[in-house]
Amino acid sequence: MSVHLNLHLVPLISLVAGVLILVRPKLLNYIVAIYLIAVGVLGLIG
Repeated sequence: MSVHLNLHLVPLISLVAGVLILVRPKLLNYIVAIYLIAVGVLGLIG
């Protein structure tokens, strides 16, 4: 069940990160860092 949940969270996180980069390009470094941390945590959990 957690693998199924993780597969749905990664595209959602990517979509949110993409929209934030479009809206606030100056936040790119922070958004990329948060995205990588979130994907890493999801990978460790799942």
